[in-house]
Amino acid sequence: MTATPAALPHSEATHRAQAEIARLIDIMAALRDPQTGCPWDIEQDFASISPYTIEEAHEVADAIAREAWDEFPGELGDLLLQVVFHAQMATEKGMFDFADVAAKISDKLIARHPHVFGDESRDKSAAQQIKDWEAIKAVERAAKAEKGVLDGVALGLPALTRALKLQNRAARVGFDWPGPEQVLDKIREESAELVEARDSADRAHLTEEFGDLLFVMANLARHLDIDPEEALRGANAKFTRRFQSIEAALHAQGRRPEESSLAEMDALWDAAKAEERK
Repeated sequence: MTATPAALPHSEATHRAQAEIARLIDIMAALRDPQTGCPWDIEQDFASISPYTIEEAHEVADAIAREAWDEFPGELGDLLLQVVFHAQMATEKGMFDFADVAAKISDKLIARHPHVFGDESRDKSAAQQIKDWEAIKAVERAAKAEKGVLDGVALGLPALTRALKLQNRAARVGFDWPGPEQVLDKIREESAELVEARDSADRAHLTEEFGDLLFVMANLARHLDIDPEEALRGANAKFTRRFQSIEAALHAQGRRPEESSLAEMDALWDAAKAEERK
């Protein structure tokens, strides 16, 4: 039997969630009311809110990375607000409303999980499920008249994430290096070209070569099965932690970083590094 949202059980938690979502939608509509709403909220449009949407998504990821579970519900709420905000503006324009948004994702989840909501067997691996998802998404892209392999990779994605998605799409049709060794060779080639560009006065060329190197580094991460965003977040956290150690050591001496030398800070950095490795 195929399970549908109407057939799914409705718990007390579900009813409470429905009430709170309805309350949130009403609050957003009140904030956008041309006569009695908030002037700032009234002035916003899709483009002006878009950066906040991206920022809130990153703050959710940050809370997860820090395991700040007490902050997590609030950060998810901030992200949900962005969805409600966009939906309210769309409602005002007669485009769609929040119910349409929820219906779209519900329909998509059901369509992409025939082994849960349909007659397909659940007896398959996660890897096989990924392959099945890709096949379903290919059909969806065809329905949208996306003919090119790279069609539909969102322009608004963070550049590093978009690079991975573009590379994965190309790899599906065989446009890929055999392994990481070939990618490492390409990195050496791009590094040499970056050095050449650095010695020229052409800033546009230098920027282009730097972008090429970053793109290939993303490809190396893909071949090594590393999430480059996660790896860079880890490097950022490590840098922050070690620099704060430098600040703490200097503070204990009654000084600040700008009152010390690079050699002294390098020594403190090495000390912090050594302490971490104990």
